[in-house]
Amino acid sequence: MKAKIVSAILIAMLAGGASAQTSGTKKGMAWGAGLGAVAGGIIGGHGSSALIGAAVGTGIGYVVGNEADKKKAAEMNAQSPNGTHGETGPLGGTTWRLQDWSPKSGKEVFKTKTFSFGSDGWLTTHTTNKDGKKTTDRENYRVVDNTLIVNKGDYLLNFKFAIQGDQLTVDSEKVRAIMKRS
Repeated sequence: MKAKIVSAILIAMLAGGASAQTSGTKKGMAWGAGLGAVAGGIIGGHGSSALIGAAVGTGIGYVVGNEADKKKAAEMNAQSPNGTHGETGPLGGTTWRLQDWSPKSGKEVFKTKTFSFGSDGWLTTHTTNKDGKKTTDRENYRVVDNTLIVNKGDYLLNFKFAIQGDQLTVDSEKVRAIMKRS
C-alpha cells in the first residue's frame, strides 16, 4: 500500500514537472490526476479508489487550468494594447487553407476557410459562407508546446495541433480540422 502511494506521488510530481512548458489546462489536468490518485488511494485504501480520485482530480484540474489560461490571455492582452506577443511558435507568419472540417456536431455552415497566423499573436480567419457572403474574424492566439490556444472576449479554445510537411492538423473536443499551407 505504501509503495503504491509513493509511486502515485512520484507520478504526480513527474506529471507536473513534465508539463512546465504546457498550457495551464494541461498542467491542471496532470496535477489533478496525480493528486486525485494519491488522495483516492489514501482515503479509499485500494486501486479503484485511486482511479476514481484520478478521474475527479483530472476534471477539477481541467477547470482550474483552463481558468489559468484565460487569466494568462487577459494579462497578455492588458500588457499590450493591441494584443501582440511572441508566443506564436511554428504557426507565426503562416497561412493555411482548410481541407477537411470534421465537427463533432456534424454540421458545416461554410464553403471555405483560410487561417492566417500573424507573427504578432493575431489569428485572422477568412470565411466564405455557402451563400457566397465573406466574413473576417480576428482572435488572439498563442502556442504552448503542441497546444494552440485561441481566445477572444470571454472564450478560450484549446486545440492539439501537429504539423507534418505542408499539413496542419488541429483537434479539440468539438472539431478536427486538416489544413494545407498556402
